[in-house]
Amino acid sequence: MVLDADARSIAARLDRLPVTRWHWMLIVVVGLGTFFDLYEVFLGGVLGAVLTEQWHLGTDGKSLVIASGFAGMFVGAIGLGVAADRFGRRRMFLVNLGLYSLLSLLTAFAPDLGAFLILRFLGGLALGAELTLVDTYVSEFMPRGGRGRYLAWAYTIGFCGVPVAAFLGGRFVAGRHLLIDGWRWLLVVGALGALIVWVLRGRLPESPRWLVAQGRTAEAQEIVARVEATADGPLPQVTADPDADAPAARAGVAEIFAGEYRRRTVMLWIFQVLQTVGYYGFGSLAPVVLHAKGFDVVQSLGYAAVSFIGYPVGSALSIPVIERVERKALIIGSALVMAAAGLVFGYGRATALIVVGGFVLTCASNVFSNAFHSYQAEIFPTGIRSSAISVAYSLSRATSAILPFVALHALQSLGAGVVFTGSAVVLVLLCLDVAVLGPRSTGRSLERAARPASVPTGRRPHTQDQ
Repeated sequence: MVLDADARSIAARLDRLPVTRWHWMLIVVVGLGTFFDLYEVFLGGVLGAVLTEQWHLGTDGKSLVIASGFAGMFVGAIGLGVAADRFGRRRMFLVNLGLYSLLSLLTAFAPDLGAFLILRFLGGLALGAELTLVDTYVSEFMPRGGRGRYLAWAYTIGFCGVPVAAFLGGRFVAGRHLLIDGWRWLLVVGALGALIVWVLRGRLPESPRWLVAQGRTAEAQEIVARVEATADGPLPQVTADPDADAPAARAGVAEIFAGEYRRRTVMLWIFQVLQTVGYYGFGSLAPVVLHAKGFDVVQSLGYAAVSFIGYPVGSALSIPVIERVERKALIIGSALVMAAAGLVFGYGRATALIVVGGFVLTCASNVFSNAFHSYQAEIFPTGIRSSAISVAYSLSRATSAILPFVALHALQSLGAGVVFTGSAVVLVLLCLDVAVLGPRSTGRSLERAARPASVPTGRRPHTQDQ
């Protein structure tokens, strides 16, 4: 079935819009949600350092504290990510953040390690698809010329959660506050903050591109008309892109392996496994690595927090360049900087050198992160976009769950330098994967970037309506 002219024009109408105050409201609300996802991710390393002393954990115990949340995220990324293609982006936004708020609050009152690990797993499950939902939702609303830039703004807001987790950790872990262990307040803060954002997200509309893919064109038209009404002055004439036909409604997960999408899926799966080592490996292990270098817990969290300032700084630095440099090149260049800075952090002995190495690594990490979050959302069509990137992203969560068991034993027996040398090798392999298998996407409409190169303009690949 060929879509009618009104349906084909939805993408073109969204792409020709200027960025209005309404778009900025969307970016802020979405970005606040990523704040709590990233707060939760990096809280694992903080809790691993804190509970080692409080609950007298060995290496495996520390690994379980860090890995439990990631294991839940692995399951959640697949389940909620696939559900977003079937039931809608907005609905899953509300489900995941609401469940996380409740489970984080319950975790704060966990009586022992067993209960703590189970609740951390369930909280991770609830939050597992957050970032891939952000990538999908923002990319489907933002105009083509600024898609990557405005997604980077959302992540810049979100990455403020990383130093906040470390600074709050350093502030609260030293004792009890209002009769509660300090580390428990870190989870209470996450729960209450997520609840506030959950209320704000209730005002967000569904993605018009997703509605069109479900055959709900009238609803999509109404949402786009409301967004258009927020623009000042006359709008440019709509020029419908022949590539703007929506993919088939309710396309199955198997479609990510159909035709040339197989190559993109393989590239992204390899990428997600490898990027975990260089990206999440540092953030989740940095406090533990510093502790192993001889710093006490409070010092470790303080130095980690200074290094973690690089996350929002690097995210902000990506904003002026992300639309000027091809995504592939930006991913590769920033990954190589991460590898070099990781070696400085791993082998450094002087405090200043360690902190500078960590800061440069985190800055480069978020140029890298914003580039690949934009990239992965651009290379698959609407009907399978959330499924494709969520299934791939779940592999990074699975790797993150396994990584502490490998890295902490390696840290204990081989030292930080060897651990970060291995990380550098993995990042070089990642660069080769993207260079050889990754398509170009920067500056193209979402529909054109998602179309395999072998499908000429005006024709649709297997995943689209015929």
